[in-house]
Amino acid sequence: MHKINESFSPDLDAYFVRIRDRGTREPTLATLNRIIEAHVSTIPFENLDMFLGRPISLFPENIERKLVFDERGGYCFEQNTLMLYVLIALGFQVQPISARVRFQMSRSFVPARTHMFLRVELDGESWLVDVGVGGMSVTCALRLQLDVAQPTPHEPRRIVSAGQWNDLDQRAANAVLYHQVLIGGTWEDVCDFTLEEMFPIDRELGNWFVSTHTESPFFNTLMVARSSKNGRVTLLNRELKHRDMTGKVVSRTLENSEQLLSSLRDEFSLVFPSKTQFDCAGLE
Repeated sequence: MHKINESFSPDLDAYFVRIRDRGTREPTLATLNRIIEAHVSTIPFENLDMFLGRPISLFPENIERKLVFDERGGYCFEQNTLMLYVLIALGFQVQPISARVRFQMSRSFVPARTHMFLRVELDGESWLVDVGVGGMSVTCALRLQLDVAQPTPHEPRRIVSAGQWNDLDQRAANAVLYHQVLIGGTWEDVCDFTLEEMFPIDRELGNWFVSTHTESPFFNTLMVARSSKNGRVTLLNRELKHRDMTGKVVSRTLENSEQLLSSLRDEFSLVFPSKTQFDCAGLE
């Protein structure tokens, strides 16, 4: 294990060029929401390095090089780590939070705690930021408030509780919170969490499991996602989907490597050499 550099200072000018944002940088809610929406529309969620034989580094210098200067994407530990350092550099009070991804999973199943998002304290209120949950990445900050549907530039969201909580400061042993998204008239779980901080060593272990373990959902599945003003586009192995703001989905199957590479370029601005092969079981 290597110690992550918590004192890293990102190149803010390069980051804002990367997300195509020229707005103010004052640590306000308006700035936070603007940055989040710009980030998820320009820096795609993706796990492609896993299928190119490249390790996933959580050193912030390496994350910045990959996501900002090399114009690549990444998954939750990379995306939200970059956002963590950007927000700290802008003057926000931020804490990384651990979670379990639950999208399209039964609550009877307990997934590994291998997701990270951010809690931001601003003007006496807590806000949740998650730019790294794939096709469900949130396009604005969510107020840490229970049982209230919150509009976003995309799907409505809400936070609900299970078990006994005392003003979200103290909880019973089995109490959790659920981040939910409204899709097709149904509230679906995105992840569950307990507001427990995710320390660097926990992020390292989670990253190792996600990127190397055969039971990880990432290990055999190529995943890419990006939001836009018109909706979302996702790639799951060879299935490319466009979902517009009304929820209508148009999908097609990519037949070969050429179509895969062209879709990565055209839909996600991810450019690879023409002979690139991704060693992913899901593509076979």
